[in-house]
Amino acid sequence: MSGRGEAPGSVGALGEFGLVAAVVARFATTADVLLGPGDDAAVVAAPDGRVVATTDLLVEGRHFRRDWSSAHDVGRKAAAQNLADIIAMGARPTVLLVGLGVPPDLPVDWATGLADGLAAECALVGATVVGGDVVRSDSVVVSVTALGDLEGRAPVTRSGAQVGDVVALAGRLGWAAAGLAVLGRGFRSPRMLADAHRVPQPPYAAGLAAALAGATSMLDVSDGLVQDAGHLADASGVVIVLDTSALSIDSPVAEAASAFNLDPLGWVLGGGDDHALLATFPPSAALPPGFTVIGEVRAGDPAVLVDGAPYAGSAGHDHFAS
Repeated sequence: MSGRGEAPGSVGALGEFGLVAAVVARFATTADVLLGPGDDAAVVAAPDGRVVATTDLLVEGRHFRRDWSSAHDVGRKAAAQNLADIIAMGARPTVLLVGLGVPPDLPVDWATGLADGLAAECALVGATVVGGDVVRSDSVVVSVTALGDLEGRAPVTRSGAQVGDVVALAGRLGWAAAGLAVLGRGFRSPRMLADAHRVPQPPYAAGLAAALAGATSMLDVSDGLVQDAGHLADASGVVIVLDTSALSIDSPVAEAASAFNLDPLGWVLGGGDDHALLATFPPSAALPPGFTVIGEVRAGDPAVLVDGAPYAGSAGHDHFAS
C-alpha cells in the first residue's frame, strides 16, 4: 500500500510492493536459480549437496554515509563483503538474499541505485540476488546473506594452518583505511582512496585459485591484517609471524599518510574493509598468481608476531570497542 502524504518519488509514496517490484527488476537470473523472486522463497541449485552461507549488516552512519557514498557504492560494498567471505572458503558465490530497512522519505532512485550496485558486484562473480525483505526503519540498513557452492571441494577453513606453512596475501591493504581518513578530514581526493573506502575490490579469482593450490587455511581481511591473522592463529593453534618488509605500501597510501603525518604501516596492519585474502600454504606449494608470501607459521601458543614481536599498534576494528 502506498504511503499517504509522502513526498513524490519517495519509497513511502511508492509503497512496499511497488518498491519490491522496482528493486527486483534490477536482478538477472543465473543457472543456479531454479525459482527466483516472486514466491514465498527462492529455490537455488545445490549440486554439491552442501551450501556455504554467510551474512553481514551495513548500517547507515556506522558502515557508510550517504553524503560520502552513492547508493550504487553502498550496494557494491554490501555485496562485496559477503562475496569475499564465500570466496575465502574456497567456494563459488551463487546467490544473495537482501534485507533492506529504509526511511519512508528515501528517494526511490536511491533504493534502485542500491539494487544496481548489488547487481553489478554480483556480476563480477556470476552471482545474483534471488530475494529478501523490505521494512521501514529510521535509517538505511542493508542485510545481505550470501550462498556459495564448493563444487565438490573441501572448504578452506581458518583452522588448517600447519607449522612450517607460509603465510601469503592476495589483494591490497591500507587503501580503505586511507580512504576513510581522507573522507573523515573533509576531503574527496585522492579519489582512488576515497573510492577504496566506498567500494572494496576483493581479489575474487584468488579464492578458488588458493583452494586449488592447496591452501591449508584462509580468510578475508575485513577487520585488519593483525586482527584477522589472529583468527587464523587461534583457530589453528599456531603462531602467525608477519614480515613487514614483505608488505606492499602502495604510493597513494604512503602519500596520504605523509600528508596526515601518519605511518602508513598502521593502515596496512590495522586497517579493515579492503577484503584481501590471507592464506597459508605448505612450503612446497606453488603459490597461485596474485599471492605474495608475507610470513610463516610457527609452533607455540596462538599469537601474531610482527617482525618477531607482539604488535603495539591498533590490530584492527572491533564493533564494540570503546
